[in-house]
Amino acid sequence: MGVRELSLYLHIPFCIRKCRYCDFLSWPASAQEQEEYLELLLAEIEKQSFFFKPYQAATVFIGGGTPSLLSPEAVNQIFEKLNHNFTIKDDCEITLEANPDSVTMEKLAAWLQAGVNRLSIGLQSTDDEELKRIGRVHDYRTFCNAYEMARRAGFGNINVDLMAALPGQTVCSYRRTLERVLSLRPEHISAYSLILEEGTWLHAHRDELAFPSEDEDRAFYELTGKLLAENNYMRYEISNYAQPGYECRHNQVYWTRGDYVGFGPGAASMVNDVRWSNPRSMPEYREAVRRIGSESAEKQYLSRQEQMEEFMFLGLRLTRGVRKQDFQEKFGLPIEAVYGEILEELRRDGLLIVEDAVRLTPYGTDISNYVMAKFLFG
Repeated sequence: MGVRELSLYLHIPFCIRKCRYCDFLSWPASAQEQEEYLELLLAEIEKQSFFFKPYQAATVFIGGGTPSLLSPEAVNQIFEKLNHNFTIKDDCEITLEANPDSVTMEKLAAWLQAGVNRLSIGLQSTDDEELKRIGRVHDYRTFCNAYEMARRAGFGNINVDLMAALPGQTVCSYRRTLERVLSLRPEHISAYSLILEEGTWLHAHRDELAFPSEDEDRAFYELTGKLLAENNYMRYEISNYAQPGYECRHNQVYWTRGDYVGFGPGAASMVNDVRWSNPRSMPEYREAVRRIGSESAEKQYLSRQEQMEEFMFLGLRLTRGVRKQDFQEKFGLPIEAVYGEILEELRRDGLLIVEDAVRLTPYGTDISNYVMAKFLFG
């Protein structure tokens, strides 16, 4: 078997406190708990690497939680373990997620020294009142200081995360956020609409807060596309925009169904159309790490039908869509032989463009969940 590319995701589940919209696996942790977790994570990396010797890591993504809470020494330990156990490609894209309040020059220098070459900063809004309503621990000034430090340290590839449809947000305040961020010229901008996930603080208090109307939400969406396009940011995925050449390679692996392995509690993996996930609770995760090599995780072997469904609904997230030739090479059938009726129906309804590639129209992008569901349920 020849050398294949692999993407690595490392989950750092610690936060100072839970944001009010967040349903990710994260929690506050003491210094001792963080040290114990780091030992487990390093052990998992070493044990799992045995199964992926024919692979080279093309992307690494350290997410959370708040990875920027880690000490420089902890980050260095993680990368020493990765470099010792995996073959990391020379041009590997290595991303670390950071919250503005935990960025320091010392940490930035350590991250660069370790090999991090892409920084993703969670801003969400430049309006301090909006940040308070969603439970963020930083303010706009703190973000500006962190961003400026990252540039001074030498980071040349920075993503900024934004959110729309926040409680109390207006089209005017959202425009101000976009304009302020655009003035900084980050290489990449992720702009998501708030989703009220069950179990979050915002979901529990949704009736007490003033959320934007559907018309305002639509205006946020249109404004994002308009302002970013005017400033030379290419929309390459439903919620992601980049200057030319700065599209996030790691996330594209997910959308194109490449091979990836996740480390840490709750982290998901898929290699050769086989999917598995780590347990979410720390006791179960600890036991799972102990068992690596003697008892494998419960794995889902995706059927041919499941592979085709994922190929379509994940690929349609990308503005380039799903190339017909790629579908035929992967599955040995023309795309029309499997989805001909659905493609024609969605094309007729103005939701898809069907040419050499199948891709969403602007209207189809607006209601993308409906379009993608058609490839799951018909």
